[in-house]
Amino acid sequence: MLRFRLGDIPVEVHLSHLLFSALLGVLMVHEVHGMPALDPNVWPYRQLQEPGGPEYGRTALLVVLSWVFIVFVSALVHEAGHALMLRAFGYRPSITLLWLGGTTRPNAPTPIPWHKLVVLTAAGPLAGLMLGLGALALRRYGVAEDAEGARFLLFWFYVANIIWALFNLLPVPTLDGGTIVSTLGTRLFGQAGFIGAQLLALVLCIAVIAFAFTRHPPNPLLGLLFGLYGLHALRLLLAIWRGDLKVSSGVAPKPLVREMQQAEADLASGRLDEARQRGLSVLDSDECTPELASRAHHLLGWVALKNGQGRASLDHFSQVRRQPVETQALAAAFSLLGDEFRALALWEMAWQETRNRTVLHEYAGSLIRSERVQKALLLPGVDPETAFLCAERPLFIRGAYSEAAAIAEAGLVHAPVARLAYDAACAHARARHKNDAMRMLRRASELGFHDAHYAASDEDLAPLHGHPDFEQWLAGLQESVSA
Repeated sequence: MLRFRLGDIPVEVHLSHLLFSALLGVLMVHEVHGMPALDPNVWPYRQLQEPGGPEYGRTALLVVLSWVFIVFVSALVHEAGHALMLRAFGYRPSITLLWLGGTTRPNAPTPIPWHKLVVLTAAGPLAGLMLGLGALALRRYGVAEDAEGARFLLFWFYVANIIWALFNLLPVPTLDGGTIVSTLGTRLFGQAGFIGAQLLALVLCIAVIAFAFTRHPPNPLLGLLFGLYGLHALRLLLAIWRGDLKVSSGVAPKPLVREMQQAEADLASGRLDEARQRGLSVLDSDECTPELASRAHHLLGWVALKNGQGRASLDHFSQVRRQPVETQALAAAFSLLGDEFRALALWEMAWQETRNRTVLHEYAGSLIRSERVQKALLLPGVDPETAFLCAERPLFIRGAYSEAAAIAEAGLVHAPVARLAYDAACAHARARHKNDAMRMLRRASELGFHDAHYAASDEDLAPLHGHPDFEQWLAGLQESVSA
């Protein structure tokens, strides 16, 4: 197997490609006498007229090697047409040459949109057509009459590429024309269009088979080839009839679109559970299109983020296609995971992109978690209280209660407010540091916290329930409210 790169596109050439190209060259040598249109007075046809002649063997070898070269370059140009269009669309294709043709793998993470598929499929025959016409123009206007070898190569480059381009555009399965007709039929008419494309292919194949075996002399190779194409079309039709193959037009039904829109409205209104259920129902639908699936993953990523699930949000965001994921969303996800190195860079980028005050304080919070407090507080327009609250919240959510408490207490030096003291108490309570929790609750009272009802029902303070100091502190709050 031969491997090389066409720019940044990897190419593999199987031995079968070279062998079958050589076999085609051998057949062309033996068919010289059956081609009356060829001029017997020019190379190589002049030398091939006498099989026992002194130049026959050398000329035959050169013709075979010429055909290996013609088929190799023609197949490579055809596949490169597909591959270059895929690269233009942002994919990372690879080319494999085998038998008398080749294949281009798009290596796409999701199904390719129908309009891109049509364009990149047509790009292969178009590249071959341009190569053929270029060879014809060069033969007519750029090569001298006595350059017989060059004229031979250019003539067959022209003939091979024109025939191959037109052949590839036939509307039968596995050929480019079949892919284009099936894709357009499916897009316009759904499954009925796909069935129509296969029926058209089947009728065409039957007609060619009939022609191949009724002509004189018969052409069994042509009949066999189109028999295989027709069999493939028949298998697709039978798969649809049995229900093994489902074909969608790629256009989402309106009820599913409305379900997605309602899910996005639920997210905007803070109804996270409803948004999640609707988003999952869209993804689970058999009629969900790639575009709608991308929107659903984007929504579910935000739902997971708002629920404090950093890993789940990144999993969903990684499946979003053809729409951007907000930089601040990725930053928040990495903050929840504790990957502050990545989070900090993303928060800074998000702040530069948005100039949003909420993003500003999340950026400051990330700086504080990275032990760069002075830089955080020197950011223009930053509020110290909000910055420290943003710094401790992701730590609290992911269960790093001691670290959250330490940051909240450190914030009291820069912003002596009841909220920071109360949050520090909650973090200490979750960490089972009861004495420290009580110390911060008393500090919160000194700074103006008096909501006894809220403190009594706060689940974060549940570890303190029954603790004499906590009950005494709570009673003191209730008395101060009554007074």
